[in-house]
Amino acid sequence: MYVFHRGPHPLIQFSREGRFLRSLLEGLITSAHAVRIDGEQNIWVVDVGGHTVLKVHPSGRILMVLGRKGSPGADEARFNQPTDVAVSPDGDVYVTDGYGNSRVMKFSRDGKLLTQWGSKGSGPGEFDLPHAVVLDLEGRVYVADRENNRIQVFTREGKFVAQWPELGSPWGLVMTPEQDILMADGKNNRIIKVSRDGRLLGTYGKPGKLPGEFSLAHAIALGSGGEIYVAEILNWRVQKLVPGR
Repeated sequence: MYVFHRGPHPLIQFSREGRFLRSLLEGLITSAHAVRIDGEQNIWVVDVGGHTVLKVHPSGRILMVLGRKGSPGADEARFNQPTDVAVSPDGDVYVTDGYGNSRVMKFSRDGKLLTQWGSKGSGPGEFDLPHAVVLDLEGRVYVADRENNRIQVFTREGKFVAQWPELGSPWGLVMTPEQDILMADGKNNRIIKVSRDGRLLGTYGKPGKLPGEFSLAHAIALGSGGEIYVAEILNWRVQKLVPGR
């Protein structure tokens, strides 16, 4: 398990039992925001304060940098406080350029911009802080439109497909092997499960500090055994949830 946080050792790897293994990227990150693992076990980190997305080999070697460190912008080469990244099986890279630009950018596996879509607003295809992004096996793109309190669905080319309002406040998303979506509902301090057609399948959690309770659940991930990991802001912790227990 990798935890990406705002401290002197920004990327920390733990065993599945929570034992510290190593730390990476010291001195290279301005302000951590999101971490993902692709199908080749490369580590992708989003530096919201540095306006960059880094592809990192498991050894810790940086393989690619998207954006220009310390130089925010709205052109094809720069981000303005990006929030998340998703990588398709064929290597295409989707970045939610969220706090400053309200758009999604799609790159090839070698970092060439292929397309982008979105602008500030509340209509279909518009965003008010796109905060997380995941993909399904058919190539659809699911974007957590945080301040509009909805998930929006697009084709891989950025064509609007659907929107799912009234699910809560989507801060983090992860796709399950069964192709359902788990959403960290940050403002309502719970985890919800949604089908790919937007049906609410279940909820878990409530506000608080005890195990199974949340305070601003910011990010969510799945382990290889189905474990659910939830990172919280105000409780300063990561919780590991095991289904069926």
